[in-house]
Amino acid sequence: MDDIALLPSFPLAAANMILVGAILLCGLAVGQVFVRVLRLPRITGFVAAGLVLGPGVLGLLDQAMLGELSIFVDISLGLILFELGRRLDFRWFTHDRWLLASSVAESLLSFLFVYGTLRFFSVAPVYSATAAAIAMATSPAVLIMIVHDQRAKGPLTERLLALTALNNVFAFLLIALLFGFVHLEYGADWLRATLHPMYLIAGSAGLGFLAFLASRTLARWLGKREDSQFVMLLGLIVGTVGCAISFKLSVLLALLAFGVFAKNLDRDHDLMAVEFGPGGQFFLVMLFVITGAGLRPSELAVTGVVGAAFVLARLAGKLIGLGLFAPLSGISQKKALLLGIGMVPMSAIAVVMVQGASALYPEFGATLSSIVLPAVVILELVGPLATQWALRRAGETEPMTGVGA
Repeated sequence: MDDIALLPSFPLAAANMILVGAILLCGLAVGQVFVRVLRLPRITGFVAAGLVLGPGVLGLLDQAMLGELSIFVDISLGLILFELGRRLDFRWFTHDRWLLASSVAESLLSFLFVYGTLRFFSVAPVYSATAAAIAMATSPAVLIMIVHDQRAKGPLTERLLALTALNNVFAFLLIALLFGFVHLEYGADWLRATLHPMYLIAGSAGLGFLAFLASRTLARWLGKREDSQFVMLLGLIVGTVGCAISFKLSVLLALLAFGVFAKNLDRDHDLMAVEFGPGGQFFLVMLFVITGAGLRPSELAVTGVVGAAFVLARLAGKLIGLGLFAPLSGISQKKALLLGIGMVPMSAIAVVMVQGASALYPEFGATLSSIVLPAVVILELVGPLATQWALRRAGETEPMTGVGA
């Protein structure tokens, strides 16, 4: 008698769907425990859930599974970076001429301090420079989720978001340029070393601009209907992620450029300020759980001293850079201190940047991971707490109410 087709076969046909559902539920449950019992940010709970499920602890999520789920990371970061880009209003520079200078100072000093620290530990220049460029960027995913959870509003919150958008732009551009030196390190010719960074920067920015043009055209046709524009923007963001991956461009730079163009070139305000709401929350939970699963606590035992020095050097660069320009920007040293502490998070963006380097040369990516990821392990857990504390001390959060707070 033939096998009965009605009975299930193993491995289960929809195993990946079951896995996604389990990850989502587990992350939500642990996040709620962290909020209700430990009084810690939900994000820390999401990361902790991933850390326990991942290869570093229980191994329920192995490397193959994480690779299959990486598309959720790309889409999640796409949503986050688009929203971050839309918060970067160039008109702010006319009101606060020193905002850009403050951002350049904190980004540059973060780079120099981390680079000098890694060179002190005898890390090769090309690895030190790439790791230091990664250190310039604050995690927009952590920042935006903390702002949302804490219902934070006010001048310090807006300045924090603008500075984060700027230091991500600087980090993405510098890393793309450094890829040229990575090529030279591994024996490539000058033509490839020159053209690849140019292709990454110009192609990614161009893709973001095309996405903006498409969004503005569709918005004029759809009209100011929030539901229609929500679907349209989500579709364009996912499509832009797919195009960036297909053409080997930077997903991060393309989506950030999309948001910046949408904010500053949409002069007729055809695009509405759409909130991604519950749909965006799904991707954020997946982002932090998957990112947590990719971390290795054991790395701290091997390179923990370097990781701790990395974290302290990065923090010093941000605090000193912001403090130098605080009087010129019209803010107190206390506000500058809170800004620096609020910019501590460095998580999913750093992991994706390391993966981008690994795609070029696996050996380079493995060495870079050993340098950057110990710092990420520390900042994944400490970063959300620092940002939450800074926003509360600034008096720009609302009292938390309800179970989902």
